[in-house]
Amino acid sequence: MAPADASPAVLPVDGRVIAITGASRGLGAAIARRLHADGYTLALGVRDVAATRSRLDLAGRCTFHHFDALDAGSADVFIDEAIAAHGKLDGLINNAGVLRRFSFDHPDERALDEMWAVNVKAPFRTIVRALPALKASGHGRIVNIASTDAKRVRDPSAPLGYVMSKHALLALSHAAKFAGWEDGVRVTALCPGAIDTELIAGLPGATPAANRLKPETVAEAVSLLLRLPNAATVAEMVMNTRLEANF
Repeated sequence: MAPADASPAVLPVDGRVIAITGASRGLGAAIARRLHADGYTLALGVRDVAATRSRLDLAGRCTFHHFDALDAGSADVFIDEAIAAHGKLDGLINNAGVLRRFSFDHPDERALDEMWAVNVKAPFRTIVRALPALKASGHGRIVNIASTDAKRVRDPSAPLGYVMSKHALLALSHAAKFAGWEDGVRVTALCPGAIDTELIAGLPGATPAANRLKPETVAEAVSLLLRLPNAATVAEMVMNTRLEANF
């Protein structure tokens, strides 16, 4: 018989509460549907609560909360409401993101500020607020949806500000890993290539539509990461859609 403190093969799903930002459509909606089907209890942070509730139609084990990544106070309210609704928090999926295009030749600091606020500062704020509850869980999980653009500058067509913000999100992920490690919090920067959603519609240089990841494929990876025990940490998971030398 294994000792009582042995690491489980996978973590149980029942009773675990997961908060997800940007769950109204695209990848966030796919993650919500997959985790709900797995049996998790969900707290979904979205801009339009009524529309998302109707669109997702998730019966039971799910609450909907207003979350606006551009609003500095929204993260605290969302996380506090999630914990109040369910009494605990075991996982946080930072999925909300935005992509705006500009270049060195045609800079746009307003677009850069928006991406910094949504892609970096909002995840930072949710992590800060959620970390005490995730530590109390003993097996808290954070999955930050980054991108292969967090790992390199693909070529001159890569969206400059987006690349900058996703590199920062990757750094935030590693910092959070250290912050929660001793209390069982494990953090993954999930770095998918092009996902077939509205985010990259018409984006120059993106993987052709026929070869893009399905949102459900990335949701499968999130499901796996949440079930891995403390002894099986995955700091970065890259899911590329194209052949590149290093990943």
